[in-house]
Amino acid sequence: MDLARVSAAVRELLSALGEDVDSPRLSATPQRVAMSFRELLRGREEHLEVAPLVLDPAPRLVALGPIAFTAVCEHHLLPFTGAAHAVILPDGGRLVGIGEVARVVEVFACRLQLQERLGEEVADALEAILAPRGVMVHLTARHGCLSDRGERARSARFTTVSVRGVLAHDPALRSEALAEVRR
Repeated sequence: MDLARVSAAVRELLSALGEDVDSPRLSATPQRVAMSFRELLRGREEHLEVAPLVLDPAPRLVALGPIAFTAVCEHHLLPFTGAAHAVILPDGGRLVGIGEVARVVEVFACRLQLQERLGEEVADALEAILAPRGVMVHLTARHGCLSDRGERARSARFTTVSVRGVLAHDPALRSEALAEVRR
């Protein structure tokens, strides 16, 4: 990320909004915003290197959540915050440490994002790393673009579910996975 360019762009945006960018109250804002974006979007520069563990015998279903996350919506550059739940049906006992699942969520959340794509990317990564029989990623989030502007639906939450493998095709297993998310 080019922090100098981001800072200059924020300075130009403030000026276009009619603000005095040289006033004491705003003079450091462009640099602060650039640093904030560097932190919020750090996932662009992170690469997943997760080694699965092998457990014998493998549990039937493994569920982890809620995993809190914050992402920046690519449509309005406003944050959306929520919770992720991951449900994995192992094949051959291949699992990861629970911290690694949270790290997968964090890496993909820290990019310009859409909630739908975030769930798909996390599900794809868990599927690639673990080669499980099935994966479900359930995300529920509050979106700044809905709660803080436009309709101002402050209590609205958006839920997406990304499902892979046997959990996508077996209604009983999918129901069991959703029950784990709701516990």
